[in-house]
Amino acid sequence: MPALPDGVVVYELEGNADDRGVFTELFREEWTESVRPIQWNAVRSNPGVLRGVHVHPRHSDYLTLASGRMTLGLCDLRPESSTYKSALTLEVDAADPKAVEIPPGVAHGFYFPQESIHVYAVSHYWDMADELGCRWDDPALGIPWAHSEAQISVRDQQLQSLSELEVELAGARERLADAG
Repeated sequence: MPALPDGVVVYELEGNADDRGVFTELFREEWTESVRPIQWNAVRSNPGVLRGVHVHPRHSDYLTLASGRMTLGLCDLRPESSTYKSALTLEVDAADPKAVEIPPGVAHGFYFPQESIHVYAVSHYWDMADELGCRWDDPALGIPWAHSEAQISVRDQQLQSLSELEVELAGARERLADAG
């Protein structure tokens, strides 16, 4: 696996199988200090859908797949981080369960090559001021997507460039610091 951005953690999840199926623990409070979920969400995506690329100045995400496969694209946008501007993709498959913790300031997008359901928790309630993004295919982002086309939302089609996002993200960080 390529080197992950600082603070991104991949948890190998273990299933317990018997003749009825498989039971898998998805989250335990003792696994992480930084994600204290206050909201859980489930999202079904059709084949060829890409969600993102988004970044949150304040909240952390914790996600896993309930079914299907996804390519998770990551890019560290924290100038103070030792992995600043590092970008990579991770393949996540529900058949080999993993959970991924994504800290604030790490941009992320999800590409689904087949129908999939991903489940994710957030450390803060949804707030538009904490929901920033840039075009998934901006070359400056450096995420090595294996595909060149994707079905994306109208909102994501209208996202800005990475350079514009970085200015907006810096402003959001300043506002958070001023708020205490």
